[in-house]
Amino acid sequence: MAQNLFFAIAQRATNSSDGPDYSAICLASPDLPLCAYVPNYYSYRINLAANAAFLALFSLSFLGYVLTYAITRRGLAFTIALLLGLAFEILGYVGRILSWKNQWQDTGFLMQICCLTIGPAFISAGTYLCLRRIVYTFGPTNSRLAPEWYTRVFIPCDVISLVLQAVGGALASIASQNNDSVDLGDNIMIAGLAFQVFTLLVFISCGVDFGIRSYRRYSQLGEEAFDQSSAARNIRGSVLFKGFIAALSLSTICIFWRSVYRVAELSDGWTGPLMQRQGLFIGFEGVMVIVATVVLNIFHPSVCIKEMMEGAGGLGGKRAASTDSETKGSGIVSDADETTAR
Repeated sequence: MAQNLFFAIAQRATNSSDGPDYSAICLASPDLPLCAYVPNYYSYRINLAANAAFLALFSLSFLGYVLTYAITRRGLAFTIALLLGLAFEILGYVGRILSWKNQWQDTGFLMQICCLTIGPAFISAGTYLCLRRIVYTFGPTNSRLAPEWYTRVFIPCDVISLVLQAVGGALASIASQNNDSVDLGDNIMIAGLAFQVFTLLVFISCGVDFGIRSYRRYSQLGEEAFDQSSAARNIRGSVLFKGFIAALSLSTICIFWRSVYRVAELSDGWTGPLMQRQGLFIGFEGVMVIVATVVLNIFHPSVCIKEMMEGAGGLGGKRAASTDSETKGSGIVSDADETTAR
């Protein structure tokens, strides 16, 4: 009975131009009993345990990528992409914890909606870099596209998606702070997310197509269908490489489904029905993204395909001097070799 009375008073006061501004009161004193029934930026009470757990897991994943690069000194572009994505995830969950302390304060809300929207775009960039290396491991003749085109096409698409999401988030944040409509910024964010979904779908299709073509050529030619350098043969026969293929596939699918969810969530604005369901957010945002990053911590390309990280693909770096000399006659080339060829 008392709770219903509080709720009725809060609703009436919030919707009335004559009564006190209960939102402002709760902004200053969020622990007041009445504040439990005063509308805020969220339609639910933020779950501190879940968000603290995600913050801890993303922080550990970030540390894992730093340590792996420090030990291996391989895969700089991949590492940068994952670290940037994880940095945004960490900031996003810091924002949600700030919102748990005060759900009427816009700082935490804007931090989480912008950072958690942008972060996975960087993680996607890391997966795009890896397909090129896989193509070199099996042999470029099995691919419909030349290996370098996987980065030339998908990385710019990822940048476009990232820019749209960042611009949309910035416009929405400014509009929110000025008490203006956030529809323009929200629509630009949705456009960026939708383009990310499309890019990921094309990327997955290219990966599946490469797998089918490789299998068909293997059925006809046996091992002769693949690159015959000792480095490539050793990698293909390792358990770590098979684990890396599975991890990269799982990571890509998780980011894809997360992006589909975010498009649906934001399509009805910041007060839509999906935005009001914390369980869906935890499952399709938090769980999907942490799985996408942790599986690549475990099956890190710099460990699972270290020869390829030294000699093929990526955005920079030269092949290590110790790389097998047989790679000169194979499909494995360094970025320096490729630049000279162009």
